[in-house]
Amino acid sequence: MRYLLLIYTNPTTRPSLTKEQNDALSNDYWTFTKEITASGEMVGGEALTGVDTASTVRVRDGKAGITDGPFAETKEHLAGYYLVDVKDLDRALELAAKIPDVAFGSVEVRPIMDMGDAADASM
Repeated sequence: MRYLLLIYTNPTTRPSLTKEQNDALSNDYWTFTKEITASGEMVGGEALTGVDTASTVRVRDGKAGITDGPFAETKEHLAGYYLVDVKDLDRALELAAKIPDVAFGSVEVRPIMDMGDAADASM
């Protein structure tokens, strides 16, 4: 089953770390990514640029409105994600707990909807 592991972090955390702590965190990410790639569980993943580069689009009454930044005002922002294919939710949660930034923020685990099932249900 596929899951999206959404990584939320406080953007002020990384700049407050020492060079050694930042290097260790980066190494921990490389190690984690290599492990889930080697196990065949990684489908994809990316780091995202900061929220200062984000735009939010809303359509109301047929007109698009675009604003700078994320929709929600929060201390934690979506920083990246891993898309994994694992045997069950327990394994997805186990992997989420190993993502290095979980020590500073949180990781949301969301199952990927099987669109074949969704299409069948709507008929």
